[in-house]
Amino acid sequence: MRDFRPMNLASSRLYFTCFVLAVILSAALTPVMRLIAIRLKILDRPLTEVKTHTLAVPYLGGVAVGLALLISLAVARLSTNFPTGTLRSLRGIFFGSLIIIVLGLVDDVVPRGLGYRVKFLIQFIAALCVMSFDIRIKFVSPRWLAFALTAIWMVGITNAINIIDIMDGLASGIGAIAAFGFLFISLPSEEIYVNFTAAALAGALLGFIPYNLSKRLKIFLGDTGSLLTGFVLAALSVGTAYTRVNNLGVFAPILILGLPLYDTLLVIYLRFQRGVSPFKGSKDHFALRLEKFGFFREEILVMSYAASLLLSFIAFEVTVVSIHYAMLIYALSGIVALALGGWLASIPIDP
Repeated sequence: MRDFRPMNLASSRLYFTCFVLAVILSAALTPVMRLIAIRLKILDRPLTEVKTHTLAVPYLGGVAVGLALLISLAVARLSTNFPTGTLRSLRGIFFGSLIIIVLGLVDDVVPRGLGYRVKFLIQFIAALCVMSFDIRIKFVSPRWLAFALTAIWMVGITNAINIIDIMDGLASGIGAIAAFGFLFISLPSEEIYVNFTAAALAGALLGFIPYNLSKRLKIFLGDTGSLLTGFVLAALSVGTAYTRVNNLGVFAPILILGLPLYDTLLVIYLRFQRGVSPFKGSKDHFALRLEKFGFFREEILVMSYAASLLLSFIAFEVTVVSIHYAMLIYALSGIVALALGGWLASIPIDP
């Protein structure tokens, strides 16, 4: 069993090993879960107009991602001697993720799914579980306000990833890029659980994506996978320091998670304008608007991945430049977002 020393070549190798193990486990478990889903008839059938696929597709891809994530983290923990207390927060990730996996699995299996009130309640419980292990926003006081904002943030991001899971490879690809973004920014810190969890999540999602994009072996994340991805990303986002140079660096997670946050806010705003409940499904997401405009799905994926990579790079820049440049970056990002939102809103969608 090896001793862990942060910020050296050996620790980087451990992160890489955790990533590779998660890729292998996910790639091996996904076809198994696909066969189980087919055998048990756990399928996403296109019974409503909101569905964009035409044939029934197996669920349970999220179970493979979840198992790959948790097993790779467990192996990393049990095969290495960490300083006492170093990975206490990792227990919060484990327990909270298990709650979310069970929630998503029930929602995928129950014919009409669970109501949004029940899902919100259980997500808040999972967020409380994570916060009990000191994973929370730390730059806000008093403490009760920090806990309240952390819970709202975690539930919001959990559902933001779920909301953009409307096109093959979209949620999983953006989730993997965001995980890499948090890993890159967190590497110099000693929040070891963030580095291991980010590496494991990125690997688990990358092992799943080829099946999600396959025509012959297609499988969906389901709510199990999309909710889990959002939940873990939310926990990662509050687990490391962003303020080594300027205090505005604490908002870097908003950029890393920019696309799912943007789509969520855009959808809520446009549905509010039309007098439609934000909890009712419809084809008004940015990806489907781009498809309606005339882009192919492959092109939309490439653009979305490129935008996520760019936003992650900008997020890193925000943490290393002066406060004045950080303010300029945020301002320009806001202007671009508003302009893009105006254009997307002008694209007609199916009612």
